[in-house]
Amino acid sequence: MRKNIKNLKKKLKNYNPKIKEECGVFGISNSTDASTLVALGLHALQHRGQEGCGIVSFDGKKYHSEKRFGLVGDNFNKEKVLKNLPGNYALGHNRYSTTGGTTIRNIQPFFADTNAGGIGVAHNGNLTNAITLRTKLVEDGAIFHTTSDTETIVQLIAKSKRNKTIDKVVDALFQIQGGYALVMLTQNTLIGVRDPFGIRPLVIGKLKNSYVFTSETCALDIIGAKFIRDVENGEIVYIENDELRSIKPFPVKKTRPCVFEYIYFARPDSILNGKCAYEYRKNFGIELAKEANVEADLIVPVPDSGNAAAIGYSQHIGKNFELGLIRNHYVGRTFIEPVQKIRSLGVKLKLNA
Repeated sequence: MRKNIKNLKKKLKNYNPKIKEECGVFGISNSTDASTLVALGLHALQHRGQEGCGIVSFDGKKYHSEKRFGLVGDNFNKEKVLKNLPGNYALGHNRYSTTGGTTIRNIQPFFADTNAGGIGVAHNGNLTNAITLRTKLVEDGAIFHTTSDTETIVQLIAKSKRNKTIDKVVDALFQIQGGYALVMLTQNTLIGVRDPFGIRPLVIGKLKNSYVFTSETCALDIIGAKFIRDVENGEIVYIENDELRSIKPFPVKKTRPCVFEYIYFARPDSILNGKCAYEYRKNFGIELAKEANVEADLIVPVPDSGNAAAIGYSQHIGKNFELGLIRNHYVGRTFIEPVQKIRSLGVKLKLNA
């Protein structure tokens, strides 16, 4: 046992709990085109992670899973692939890794069998006490198949002695710390969770008789779903018998959203806390112009993330906005490449002056 724990710590020696994981999650209930709609939703969330993608579906009897490296459009664009994911309930994930290596096993959603049935889990976030929990679980006999902190959540759910799945989820969540948004699928129940501080985003949408839990509103738009509301801090929402239900088992905390969602990660047309991300970024540029005392002939953004802020800046000081850096749109988001060396090369490929 001590040897197993020693090996575990060795594998996780590069784990940094201060780094936050930015992924995209999407789950849908009661839809005959569940897997196709999940693939479309993940495509809209591609900016949140480009390392890998996966979909889990449930057909009423069994679960089906497909996980691939690379982009959604390169992996879930063929009918024969989606035919391997039958069922009216499905769950998907785009991966940008921070904890765990780049292996197919670390691509989500993760799946586990429990005494209450199978459960699939898609996670956007980072657990700050993952190593402590994982070490304790290994001491108790748990066998881990990945190096991702998300599997800790799955193991805690599976270990719970409670009978109902929703109670198992509550048991697990009371033990974890950090910022997270979770979408889970268990038989004919879709579950969404947002951490007590509201660090990671999660929204609710509706398409006819189907409900959607996803990271951003842009994923609702692509499938024609109506935005209902944000999942509240510390709230667990779930779809049972086609009804939206909610419980709030955690103490109320002060909202502490990740500022990076507002300045970089969210797609410009997504709604964050009632306002479009584009408007936040444009206002950031206006505020910067008020504070900065810089002589300039024109304003040039670093595309594409800096476009909105540069527009706000240029409008406030009355200088022209010009495209001085041309982006190669065939290169992905360089910040979220998993290795610094790749990020550095990506910048050279991405921008030309």
